[in-house]
Amino acid sequence: MSATVIEVAELRKRYGAFTAVDGVSFDVRAGEVFALLGTNGAGKTTTIEILEGYLRPSEGTVRVFGHDPADRAALRSRTGLVLQESGLFGDLTAAETVTAWRRFTSGARPVAEALEMVGLTGQAGTRVKRMSGGERRKLDIALAILGRPALLFLDEPTTGLDAEARRRVRDMVGELAAQGMTVLLTTHYLEEAQELAARAAIMDKGRIVTQGTMAEVLGRGSGRVAFELPPGASPEGLPVGERDTLTVTGRRCVIVTADPESVAHDVLGWARVRGVRLSGLDVRQATLEEVFLDIAGAGRQEVRT
Repeated sequence: MSATVIEVAELRKRYGAFTAVDGVSFDVRAGEVFALLGTNGAGKTTTIEILEGYLRPSEGTVRVFGHDPADRAALRSRTGLVLQESGLFGDLTAAETVTAWRRFTSGARPVAEALEMVGLTGQAGTRVKRMSGGERRKLDIALAILGRPALLFLDEPTTGLDAEARRRVRDMVGELAAQGMTVLLTTHYLEEAQELAARAAIMDKGRIVTQGTMAEVLGRGSGRVAFELPPGASPEGLPVGERDTLTVTGRRCVIVTADPESVAHDVLGWARVRGVRLSGLDVRQATLEEVFLDIAGAGRQEVRT
């Protein structure tokens, strides 16, 4: 079992009569990417700001490397932070920016190493104002990892970037995680979280609705098994569970289910017994986006009722 880097137990944060975070508990283990996700107003930003030491909790226990997050002196050299918006100086070059940052960072990497780690060696002499959005985001990350932190907070690292720039930043985060860095990620790009994170928690209305390994979180949603029957074949007797839904359109059958692998196995057995040859078989787990939208939809339904 990996060491625990972040421990959150029964965390609550109130602003007067409003409870922004309501009894949240989770942990982040050394060397993993953990995604903390949530709808707008779910409380994830407040939770992150408490973890970073910028807000104090109303109740509960929060520890980062065993310390109160407010103890910045104990944690400064062990944590790196990438905010949604950076405060880079446009007239400095990438190398000058890193050089300036090194003055305030103990044990800082050499300038060339920091730029090489994020793929900016070729832009060392480029002024920040002339860099692309993706290049500036890489520079943000270079500054965040300058002091060799063991934990990196990534707050919406690819917001505002085009698809190619997002892919480059995503690849870089994956490489940092592969090198053993612990990453706490927040993002609205759910395919990004699904690709990078080993575990995830999804918040809604101040509470964690679901959490676990990515496979466990995806298992909350509904996958599907789709196929076409040959001409003249009847869908009668298809193995559809009580909680599954079968839709037949012409010869096309779609079964919505929480366990698509097992249903696909049963469907193939059904076809084999009847001598039916299926075509276009498509077995798909729920995506993180689908799970997320289910949670958001459930929340809106509760408000209406």
